[in-house]
Amino acid sequence: MELRTDLALEARELFGENISGVEYTVDKKEAIEIEKLTIKTDRAGQLLKKPKGTYITIELPPLTNDFKDTDKRLVEIGNEIRALLPYNGLVLVAGLGNINITPDALGPKAMNGVLATRHISGEIAKSTGLDKLRPVAVLSTGVTGQTGIETGEHLLSVVKRIRPSAVIVVDALASRRLERLGCTLQISNTGISPGAGVLNHRTKITEETMGVPVIALGVPTVVDAVTLANDLLRIDEESVSVKVRERVSPKGRAMVVTPKEIDLLVDRAAKLISLAINFALQKDFDISDLVQLL
Repeated sequence: MELRTDLALEARELFGENISGVEYTVDKKEAIEIEKLTIKTDRAGQLLKKPKGTYITIELPPLTNDFKDTDKRLVEIGNEIRALLPYNGLVLVAGLGNINITPDALGPKAMNGVLATRHISGEIAKSTGLDKLRPVAVLSTGVTGQTGIETGEHLLSVVKRIRPSAVIVVDALASRRLERLGCTLQISNTGISPGAGVLNHRTKITEETMGVPVIALGVPTVVDAVTLANDLLRIDEESVSVKVRERVSPKGRAMVVTPKEIDLLVDRAAKLISLAINFALQKDFDISDLVQLL
């Protein structure tokens, strides 16, 4: 029986906390809890079914509650993103997912708030003080069903053309617990599998496939229905788990559960992520300045 989750923190909870080759720390700042999990060995990665690397899980108040653009929590999140990025150079920020399916719309909606600056240069930039902006390119990839192009292929072609120093990707995730929907943000330096949040895995987007560091950000917007049923009923027997799967996923159709206020959740999660990314990338500007530039 496998309980499905995209969160490394939950994978650790499922397997057990005492795992050789895994480093775990917790820190509290500005009313948020920051949990860092580093997978250091191949064996630990195999046990947790996650690639080696750093996973930062930030526990937030529910994103259905509004927040101010200058909220200090955005600074803490931005600092965590910045720490994983190269100090200088062009950064490509990509939103993954289907804008027409609300739980999967996090990536493209977040791109609406990310400040694209690669084209800002010359005398106008100098005279307005914008020459200090770090060059950033922004892209919404769509999904293969819309474009006929694998997301990984799309990104790789752009990476080869504009040669960024790093790529940031934003996508919806899946959790195993309802209480983590809309109040958890995961940041990692291990890349991502596009479509993970809606059970539609594609080619992985990682430093190995892209040739540059890949930082992944995501908020869980769905729970796999079979995982939820097994978790709530605390099923340990495989035979019972199979029967539950047959009932919850009739005729093999994968089902997911999402909150009724998912529209508001995704909109505010996208806003939070875009503001945090802007702050992480533009170290010479504070959040209020960046908001005015949008």
